[in-house]
Amino acid sequence: MKTSSRGVVDPFIVMDVMEAARAAEASGRHIIHMEVGQPSTPAPKTARDALVHAMADDALGYTVSLGLPALREGIAKLYKDWYNIDLDPARVVVTPGSSGAFILAFTALFDAGDKVGLGEPGYPSYRQILKALNLTPVGIPTKAENRLQPVPSEIPGDLAGLITASPANPSGTMLDHAALEGLIGTCHDQGTSFIADEIYHGLQYEGRAVSALEVSDDIYVINSFSKYFSMTGWRVGWMIVPEDHVRLIERLAQNMFICPSHASQIAALAALDARDELDANLATYATNRQLMIDELPKIGFDKIAPPDGAFYIYADVSGLTDDSRALAAEILDKAGVAVTPGLDFDPVRGHQTLRFSYARSTDEIREGLTRLATLMATRSCDRR
Repeated sequence: MKTSSRGVVDPFIVMDVMEAARAAEASGRHIIHMEVGQPSTPAPKTARDALVHAMADDALGYTVSLGLPALREGIAKLYKDWYNIDLDPARVVVTPGSSGAFILAFTALFDAGDKVGLGEPGYPSYRQILKALNLTPVGIPTKAENRLQPVPSEIPGDLAGLITASPANPSGTMLDHAALEGLIGTCHDQGTSFIADEIYHGLQYEGRAVSALEVSDDIYVINSFSKYFSMTGWRVGWMIVPEDHVRLIERLAQNMFICPSHASQIAALAALDARDELDANLATYATNRQLMIDELPKIGFDKIAPPDGAFYIYADVSGLTDDSRALAAEILDKAGVAVTPGLDFDPVRGHQTLRFSYARSTDEIREGLTRLATLMATRSCDRR
């Protein structure tokens, strides 16, 4: 059968790296996973327990399309706790992961052919989802002096929308209140819709993350239970939309998804009360982050973005290679460490960058750094 041009999207390279790592493990090798952007910890115990009880007592059928009312109220309370924002739960939309939220947002805000800007390096699926919806992604090359975040002077005037991420993937850098104010103000002035990806909120190490909702209500904010709440595979996220967009999103959600997973919503509701367990995970990431900051430069990866949040280190490896994919394959083959080539995040400059994730246990991160050090020392000797 004939296929559509919309379906021709690039692969998600990190998933290919995961498959290569899986194949290596299947052959009996022990692989240290620094490629995948997910916690190694399970969903919080309270979340798992809540689902066990629900499965015994409830059919877990369809929920309303916008999500369980109790969960929407719980998410609204989170904004009070984290940002001192009084958020109307009616503006909260529960989604099938943040990916479902992006599909809903892009469909609600943009018409076929519209241009939507995104900073590069950035999360690769923004580009591919936009392409699949007949939208035009416009990469905005960010600069090291701007901490790999877009700035108002770089925003083209013909964009229908702009997506930002803070903390960002792959760099871990954050936008403060003034930076968000500048970007949102520019977008409002030129009629550009603003979408804030805040999926890594809760995972920050020096100061708190600022929500775009602290600047404006006339925006979309997208988040998820995947990262801080350690629930990647449960596929439950949320979005905050302006009051007059709720019914628009509801109609789309009814037809596209019917509803998010009932089981995952039950677990997510309980996870909101598991802050002690989740903050313990954050403490592990903080330790791992410091290990990476201390040790990677000694190994030879000394040009790194300042990681304020998330659980990534983004490194410029231009002094080592012009082919980050080949270097990542070499690291996997010779060191047993899986890392992600920067081509996933920046199709223009990513051939000279790598992303390292430190979301595993501290013992695994130490072992991975030891293996990297051994390999890079061997490479250095070989070059002599």
